[in-house]
Amino acid sequence: MRLLPHPATEDIELTEVLRALSDPVRLEIVARLAARGELTCGTVGDELGVHKSTASHHFKSLRDSGLVFTKQEGRLKYMSLRRADLEARFPGLLESILSAARPHAGPHD
Repeated sequence: MRLLPHPATEDIELTEVLRALSDPVRLEIVARLAARGELTCGTVGDELGVHKSTASHHFKSLRDSGLVFTKQEGRLKYMSLRRADLEARFPGLLESILSAARPHAGPHD
C-alpha cells in the first residue's frame, strides 16, 4: 500500500475545504463517499461519467484540501472522507454541508 501526500490535520484550511466543495462534481464525490464509505477512484469516475483526467483533477483537489484520504493498492486508488480530521478541525462543518447538499422533499411531501 502506498500513501499519497495529504495535509496534516492542523494544516487543513477552511478556505481550501470550501473552495474544493464549491465545485458540484467534487461535492457529489464527497456526498457519495459520505453515503458509501471507501470507494475506488475508478468507480467514482465511472459513476459520474467524467473523463479520467478530469476525475483525477477533482480527486487531487479533494486530497490537497484535506477532505479525502487516498491510498494506492496495486493499480487501484481508494478514497475515503477524513471525517475525524475535519470534525476535529471544523466541528459540524462536514455534516452541515452534506445536509444542505441533500435534496429535500417539498414542504407538503
